[in-house]
Amino acid sequence: MSSANEKIENGKWKVKIEDIDNEGILEFDFDDNIKELEDCHVSAELEFRAMGDFIEVKGNVEGKITLECDRCLNKFNYDLDFNIDETFAKNSLLDEYGQELELNNGQFITDLNGAEDIDVYDLLYQSVILALPNKRVCGINCNEGFFVSESDIKSHDSRMDVFKNIEIDKK
Repeated sequence: MSSANEKIENGKWKVKIEDIDNEGILEFDFDDNIKELEDCHVSAELEFRAMGDFIEVKGNVEGKITLECDRCLNKFNYDLDFNIDETFAKNSLLDEYGQELELNNGQFITDLNGAEDIDVYDLLYQSVILALPNKRVCGINCNEGFFVSESDIKSHDSRMDVFKNIEIDKK
């Protein structure tokens, strides 16, 4: 098992498919910011495994990202901790499967179409996006930025007093 980290131009990280094929199993450590996301730092330990016409990528990703709360619009830190389990096809699968077919769980494969390397940066960017929660809330006690204080209770609108005397017929 070998380790290869190669940071190339523009802060992009790539692993050469030839290196994976030669080693059989290649370990890759990533520790960098994902610049397209606000305040996102990611550390990942990945393992690339050659499997004939396929490459399997497994590993763990941890980090922090700054998100904006959907309720109160305040910024908050969100901890990332998820696993990656991806399969890449070295050559196009379109030739083998000319017609449409339904994919089941565990059958999603990314086509590399004869590329010479795998863009780890892009893989991690996409994985982080998919790992983010659909509803981004800063905390369980977020009240959309409105917190009732004792002064709010004392200073009420006198026009609302009319509602204090309403009787509701409960049948």
